[in-house]
Amino acid sequence: MKTPVKLMLSLLLLSVAGGCSQTQLVVKPDPQYAPVDLRADQFKAEPNGSIYQHGRTVQLFEDNKAYRIGDVLSVTLSESTNASKSAETNTDKDDEIDLNALSVFGSLGPSINGNRILNSTLDGEREFSGSGDSAQSNSLTGEIAVTVVDVLPNGNLVVRGEKIIGLNQGSEFIRLSGIVRPEDIDTDNTILSRKIANSRIFYGGGGVIAESNSRGWLARFFDSPAFPY
Repeated sequence: MKTPVKLMLSLLLLSVAGGCSQTQLVVKPDPQYAPVDLRADQFKAEPNGSIYQHGRTVQLFEDNKAYRIGDVLSVTLSESTNASKSAETNTDKDDEIDLNALSVFGSLGPSINGNRILNSTLDGEREFSGSGDSAQSNSLTGEIAVTVVDVLPNGNLVVRGEKIIGLNQGSEFIRLSGIVRPEDIDTDNTILSRKIANSRIFYGGGGVIAESNSRGWLARFFDSPAFPY
């Protein structure tokens, strides 16, 4: 192979490897956590000559809190879980069966050294002992701003949002969705994450550090149910 051809192949491989490393540094936004497009026709004011528009009222005697579609709400992440479980089981069982010599055509059958051959004794013994312990602890703190994407008939707010932070040789993301009661929103337009119903909170990352902290595909294959040995 000629030298120019080798040089071109080397540059091609380097460019492909560089492109892969760049894609690992960026976490792509998830469309499921995108805010509502307020430029859609359903949110445009109706040119009916009226001063007041439906869904665009101003609360004169209330705090400036999120209450309509498109409003922003700050969520204070305060999640902490601790779980532990232990189990211990012991079983023991003994069985013994004696069968006297059977009569065959009126005879007890042959014997050896005075012991009837048809005499039999069955003994069985089973024993099991098992124990197990499990413990898990998780904690997540921080803040994230979400938007109201829907207002339920009872006044509760459906919120969702995500935050992506680019760090050195990697990036991290927080995604959150759930249902908020307006009564649980504080006067500074914040709410604790533990007060959000049906909450879905995801925290993760991507990049060089995240890749080095995970096992390769071959190691995952040997630990999967597809590998029975």
